[in-house]
Amino acid sequence: MALPDFEGWAIFAAVARAGSFTEAARDLGIGKATVSKAVSRLETAQGISLFHRTSRRLSLTEAGRRLASPARLLTEQAQALEEMAREDAGQAGGTIRLSAPMSFGIAFLGPLIARFMEEHPSIAIDLELDDRRVDIVAQGFDLAVRIANLPDSSLRTRRVGPIRVVLAASPGWIERHGVPAHPSDIPGDRCFAYTSAPGRQSWVLEKGGQRVSVYPDGRLHVNNGAMMVEALEAGLGIAFLPEFIVRDSLAEGRLVPLLTDWSAPRLDLQIVLPPSPLRPKRVDLLVDFLAANLAERCRVEQSSD
Repeated sequence: MALPDFEGWAIFAAVARAGSFTEAARDLGIGKATVSKAVSRLETAQGISLFHRTSRRLSLTEAGRRLASPARLLTEQAQALEEMAREDAGQAGGTIRLSAPMSFGIAFLGPLIARFMEEHPSIAIDLELDDRRVDIVAQGFDLAVRIANLPDSSLRTRRVGPIRVVLAASPGWIERHGVPAHPSDIPGDRCFAYTSAPGRQSWVLEKGGQRVSVYPDGRLHVNNGAMMVEALEAGLGIAFLPEFIVRDSLAEGRLVPLLTDWSAPRLDLQIVLPPSPLRPKRVDLLVDFLAANLAERCRVEQSSD
């Protein structure tokens, strides 16, 4: 039985990612002719075209688009397998690419990452803070920390703990507009909108079998929750935010929780991983470290409610 052309598929995945034979050759550290021959070899062997080629542009064919993700996954699994073999012979090392939400990362990840790097001097961390939900496979992340109730997907997830969400406004806003007794009393045009949420945003509140949605469409639309706090404290509107973002403002009376007899579905703090079960040892070390320490933090947060 002939073995698959692993090298060819790896080179194809690199070209699909880079969008250029020249860039892929540079990324791989090989000649452009080698890249071109590998792709042509695959196309001949499979009887398909993987790319549309013009003098100015290279783009994937329909078959190429369908095969790019499996080829990338195959390459990543092979790389992880080699890294696991090397790590079995010595200390875990290398770079881990981690994605996390901006406000949460600033609040919690700094000291944890520092501790982890002190404990593992051969491991480097490439941390990207972004409130957008990145495609960790396409963008080459080893793992991501997310605060969300995630839809089913091929990604692997590890639930860490719940994150409490709070509806809040300033005492000044309440003095001018009154305390809402029911979610339907909340004017959507005075609610700050979080623009990183996919689709139309809604705030869901529940009580005694009732389930009410509020659709925020106020003057402030922003892609980071922490950026809402000053506008909230200035009395410019209402926001629905993770409790860790507004904890100090609530404790010091600059903000007041609203509709506390209504409950909001808790969000899950999760660690998300690519689909492959093969991971370098360094990634598993970080996953276990973050899961243990963040789970403890979640327990502390919940006990202080």
